Amino acid sequence: MNRRTINAVIILGVLSVLSILIVQIFWIKNTTSLHETAISIQEKENSLNQIHFEEKVQLALRNVLGEIATNRADSSDLYGAVKQIEPDYFSADINEELHPYYLENLLKREFYDQNVHSNFQYGIYDCFTDSIVFGNLIQFTADKQTFAASDTINGVTSEQLKWKKDGHYFTVFFPNIEHLSEIEIETQSISPYLYLSTIVILVLLFFGYAVVVILKQKRLSEVKTDFINNMTHELKTPISTIGLSSEMLMRSEISNEPEKIHQYAGLIFKENKRLENQVERVLNIAKLDKNEIKLKKEDFDLHELLQEAKDTLELGFNGKNVVVNLDLNASTSTIHVDPVHITNVIYNLLDNATKYCKKDPVISVHTSNNKKGTFLTIEDNGIGIKREDLKMIFDKFYRVPTGNIHDVKGFGLGLYYVQKILREHNSNIDVKSTPGEGTTFSIFFPN
Repeated sequence: MNRRTINAVIILGVLSVLSILIVQIFWIKNTTSLHETAISIQEKENSLNQIHFEEKVQLALRNVLGEIATNRADSSDLYGAVKQIEPDYFSADINEELHPYYLENLLKREFYDQNVHSNFQYGIYDCFTDSIVFGNLIQFTADKQTFAASDTINGVTSEQLKWKKDGHYFTVFFPNIEHLSEIEIETQSISPYLYLSTIVILVLLFFGYAVVVILKQKRLSEVKTDFINNMTHELKTPISTIGLSSEMLMRSEISNEPEKIHQYAGLIFKENKRLENQVERVLNIAKLDKNEIKLKKEDFDLHELLQEAKDTLELGFNGKNVVVNLDLNASTSTIHVDPVHITNVIYNLLDNATKYCKKDPVISVHTSNNKKGTFLTIEDNGIGIKREDLKMIFDKFYRVPTGNIHDVKGFGLGLYYVQKILREHNSNIDVKSTPGEGTTFSIFFPN
């Protein structure tokens, strides 16, 4: 997948997310507008219903007072004011003796006539003490369309009550009246934008994950392509040399020149060994990935290995004058490792320090230890590594980009091999680098 295709996928993905966001916002605005309109209508209806209910109750109570007044000689003293204390609580002054059973029947009849079909509780109070002297809950039976007293007072109904007290005012309370407008306002508090935010976050997470996977696959594809190109080049050179040397050996004119025969045979042997080493490196990486390499650990002198590596590098490396400064401060230089693989690790790091250096390499090697293990630091004066490349240098097949100049050969397997082997030894490796100044690798070997 090329860069243009990836850009097209990202652009289409961003446009899709924006489209979803715009549609959702438009839908929410319309829904919210309709919801607010419905709430406004509902509130108005509830308000009108409440007003209508209050008017019917007040009319029924005035009719009750009027009925009471018709049975008295002086009706002017019997008319009292009907007062609304709460939306569901009313009082009426009568200033006259009133039997509860009589009041109860009047209330039932008037409420039924006014279509107030709701449970109500009445109470008769003494105006001197403001204490209730009698009360009862009256329930409306919807299937029979009638009112009935729900209980008795001390086993006596209002009909059986022997009334000897003067009742001065009574109250009526409707316990089952709901204020629907308040309920609608509470449900309105749940914001639809919470739903939108959740959907958008999930879509963005999926889209971001897809982009990361695509970019990772693209990088892996580029790395593998680079590896194949490098490997083809590395294998082509010795194969060409072997082919030319073999062709020269087959010529009859050199059959009498043993020196040339020996020279060409030596080239064939050398290039064949080179091919073998390259193939072996790739096979070792494959074995590492499958955990097929068995480590043979033993006590190994780290200082001795470093001294041998110093002597080898300072003999001459690709025409460069290599200087290796050893600062071996570890009081105990013996580590328990696989000698073959750890030797390869050290030489890999030293090899990189010399290859990636445009001037004469100067390598500083330090060792130290503590109670937990041994530290090894390899510092060079090479070209350094950019910050964005540091996190990928241990990836398989990855090679630090060097522009159009490919003067350093390799497969991108060296540091991957180093990290894998050190992990097999329960060791860790850290790297710090400054472009143009050099790189420092730090290794810790636990006891």
